[in-house]
Amino acid sequence: MWDSETESVGGRDYGNGVLSSSKHSVKTDGFELKGSSWYVATDIPSDLLVQVADVNFHLHKYPLLSRSGKINRVMYELRDPDMSKMALDDLPGGPEAFELAAKFCYGIAVDLTAANISGLRCAAEYLEMTEDLEEGNLIFKTEAFLSYVVLSSWRDSIVVLKSCEKLSPWAENLQIVRRCSESIAWKACANPKGIRWAYTGKPQKVSSPSWNDMKDSSPSKNQQVPPDWWFEDVSILRIDHFVRVITAIKVKGMRFELIGAAIMHYASKWLPGLINDGVAAADEGSNSSNSNTSNSGSSWKGGLHLIVAGHKDEPPTVQAKDQRMIIESLISIIPPQKDSVSCSFLLRLLRVANMLKVAHALVTELEKRVGMQFEQATLVDLLIPSYNKSETMYDVDLVQRLLEHFLVQEQTDISSPSQQSFPGKHYDDIQRGTGPNAAKMRVARLVDSYLTEVSRDRSLSLTKFQVLAEALPDSARICDDGLYRAIDSYLKAHPTLSEHERKRLCRVMDCQKLSIDACMHAAQNERLPLRIVVQVLFSEQVKISNALATSSLKEAGESQYQPMVLNRKTLLEGTPQSFQEGWAAAKKDINTVKFELESVKAKYLELQNDMDNLQRQFDKMSKQKQTSAWSSGWKKLSKLTKTTNLENQHNIGTEHQAAADQQTRKTPRRWRNSIS
Repeated sequence: MWDSETESVGGRDYGNGVLSSSKHSVKTDGFELKGSSWYVATDIPSDLLVQVADVNFHLHKYPLLSRSGKINRVMYELRDPDMSKMALDDLPGGPEAFELAAKFCYGIAVDLTAANISGLRCAAEYLEMTEDLEEGNLIFKTEAFLSYVVLSSWRDSIVVLKSCEKLSPWAENLQIVRRCSESIAWKACANPKGIRWAYTGKPQKVSSPSWNDMKDSSPSKNQQVPPDWWFEDVSILRIDHFVRVITAIKVKGMRFELIGAAIMHYASKWLPGLINDGVAAADEGSNSSNSNTSNSGSSWKGGLHLIVAGHKDEPPTVQAKDQRMIIESLISIIPPQKDSVSCSFLLRLLRVANMLKVAHALVTELEKRVGMQFEQATLVDLLIPSYNKSETMYDVDLVQRLLEHFLVQEQTDISSPSQQSFPGKHYDDIQRGTGPNAAKMRVARLVDSYLTEVSRDRSLSLTKFQVLAEALPDSARICDDGLYRAIDSYLKAHPTLSEHERKRLCRVMDCQKLSIDACMHAAQNERLPLRIVVQVLFSEQVKISNALATSSLKEAGESQYQPMVLNRKTLLEGTPQSFQEGWAAAKKDINTVKFELESVKAKYLELQNDMDNLQRQFDKMSKQKQTSAWSSGWKKLSKLTKTTNLENQHNIGTEHQAAADQQTRKTPRRWRNSIS
């Protein structure tokens, strides 16, 4: 059955690929085209003019009436036997399909191919060429060719499905799209080993699919068929038919990684520039899609280039509508499993979705998908411009939502039974760098880099910066150097911040998590508040002390007989030059701060003394005003009496003292006499 693909398209062994009617009443040698009109090559003059679009067919009534129920009904309803003109503007397949149907009615051999079978099948249904009028009519024969020839061939199924793009809704109602999609899905999911497939592959300059040289493009039995062999052929389909094929492939149970890769390949072809890695493939896809659509007559053009979204009130162009349809369809068919597509692809898809104003529900779903793989994102993909009427240059609110989705997903994974059932798994993940903490650390570094980039935007508010910086838990950052770099960049771009706002900004940073180099830079950073500089200096001093103590302990452990470092000077001499310079700068700054504090204390004491002097003078002046002449006289009299009493007491004291001295002088003489 599969070997039928190696035969020529026009020479199928189904009645030799040729349809003919066994009965025809008008002998003819064929049809002749004159200008935009077809004539039957016969001596009998035509009695019916059928107009299809801009093409006229000069035919005879009897061959058409004997095989078309619609023409029978139209002529019966008009009740005009002499009617000589009929218009069939809504005939599916157009003039090409009606030409083949008319030839069949005249008994002329018709070559059935994958390119014309779908249009002819729809035209036969439109003309009601059923078995009730004649056995082996056109509907029966085209349906048999579809079922037994087309659906058994990979290439023919692709061609027929591609040709159905201009036959809606007839191809849908006749189940041609469904049957071709299921046939393609079955063959894509089948094991290609040992089967002589005739697939297109990825030629360098030839568009897909290539209908000639099938034997050359078919791999041999010993050649290994790549798992993505069907990507190129399926990517030429219009988006609605591609969705039908991918949906059928999902039902068949194909791996979600291959489905995601097929979706990315399709996006690189129809949306060039969406994937950087596929720029060349996108250009090739654009050319191939344009060539195929021109051959099939479809209004869709392959390789739609991304356009810049205009004003919100402007009506969207046809190209923007086509792109929006592609984006919405691709979002809806992405497999739900994690890592089915790359995070970079999801972010680029999200960028285009915001630009083209895709439905809010689909954008929200896409944001949740990005949150599942947020640790795989890169800074370039996160710098999504703000397409709405926002003050900021970049969409910071979008990154905030993505971060929230990531944290919710991490919390869900931690609380899931599979994570709780293996207590040692968490430790193993940390050792391999794949655990939840490792993912949070990668996201923290990514957020710090993003903050550094967007902080240069003068319209970025302090609140948005602070909320995004504090969204992650403290355990996500082992070192705050990236956060300090973002804060310093924000202070450079916003020099008019008040002291309170600068303190509020620096509060998101932990000075104890800064490296030695960051501490040295912060100690000399004039943009930081003084209190933060003091904290940085203190933490730097502690780190240097700990580093020196650790190095001394290591040296003591290596050699027990090695003498210990005696003083601080010798200890500093053994440290690197950068440490010594950092310590000297830190010491100088500390002394400067101490001197300023001492000067403030001295000024405070001077002001306190001046205040006390003024207070005493005020008290003295208030007391003098309250005293009178009588009170001053009485005070003088009391003072005089006090002085006289003191003088009398003094005189009495002197007399007693003299008598005592005289007695002391006489006593030794008696003592000496008594001894003698």
